[in-house]
Amino acid sequence: MSEQYDVIVIGGGAAGLSGALTLARARRRVLVIDGGRPRNAPADGVHNYLGREGTPPGELLSIGRQEIQRYGAEVLEATVNSVHAEGDLFRVDGEHLARRLLVTTGVVDELPDIPGVAEGFGRHVLHCPYCHGWEVRDRPIGIIATSALAGHAAQLWPQWSDDVVLFTNGREIPGVPRKVRIVEGLVAGVDESGVHLRDGTLVPREAVVVQTRPTVRAGFLAGLGLQVADLEMQGEAVATYVPADPAGKTSVPGVWVAGNVADPMGQVIGAAAAGMKAGAMINMDLIAQP
Repeated sequence: MSEQYDVIVIGGGAAGLSGALTLARARRRVLVIDGGRPRNAPADGVHNYLGREGTPPGELLSIGRQEIQRYGAEVLEATVNSVHAEGDLFRVDGEHLARRLLVTTGVVDELPDIPGVAEGFGRHVLHCPYCHGWEVRDRPIGIIATSALAGHAAQLWPQWSDDVVLFTNGREIPGVPRKVRIVEGLVAGVDESGVHLRDGTLVPREAVVVQTRPTVRAGFLAGLGLQVADLEMQGEAVATYVPADPAGKTSVPGVWVAGNVADPMGQVIGAAAAGMKAGAMINMDLIAQP
C-alpha cells in the first residue's frame, strides 16, 4: 500500500522547506522529496536574507530540514522522475500519494559555452550583483555579453565598482553607461587572470560576469500536462518558468509552485516567502475541499 500525504513538496530548497514548515505547523502530513542539487551550491554564502546573511547554502538547508522535522514533516532524499494524477490524488514516482503538490524544484543555470566559465562559476565567474557584488566591490570587473540581459548588467555593476568593462562578444548592446568601458571582439575564454579574446588579447579582470539562462527543472511534470513558458526580454528567451497566480496556484488543480520554478530571477529570501504563502494557500484549499 502506498503512503498517502496531505501534501508532497517536490524540491527541498528555501521555497520547499518554507512551504513544508507552514504546512507542518498547520498539522498537515507532509513529505519533502529533494534531489540534493541546489542552484546556489557553488556560492560561499546566501546573501540579502535577513537574519541569515552570509550563511553557507548547505547550512541554511540543514537548519530548514531540522525545523520542518520538528513539526513532523518527513524528508526523502531522491530525484522525482514522474507525477501522475490518480483520481483526486497525485502519484509521485509510482510510490507516494498526495492530495496536493507543491513544486519547488527551482532552476538550473545554463551557462554560456565559453571555456572557463563553468569551472569558475560561483567563484570568480558571477551572474548576480545582489548575490556577489559586495564581495567583489572596488575590483576590476568584466561583463561578457551572452544574452539580452547584458545591458541590464552593465547598468547595475558600476554600483559596486568604478572599473567595469563590457565585452560585447559580437552583440549590439544598447544603453551602456558612459562609465563602462566597451571592448569589442569575441571572447575566447576566461580564467582567474581575466578575459581572453580570440585575437590573443588578455584583459585583466578579477571578476567576470555572465548572463545565465535559468531553466526550470520540470520534466517530471509532463504527465500532468503542466506547461513551461519562456520569459522574454528584447525578443529573446532569457529564462523559463511555470506560470501561476500570485499565490503559486497553477493551471492544474491541486498543484502549486513556488520559488525559482515560478520566478526564475528571484532571490532566496523571496523564494522562502513564496513557499510560505503557497503553503498557507494549500492548507486553505484543503480546508475548503476536505
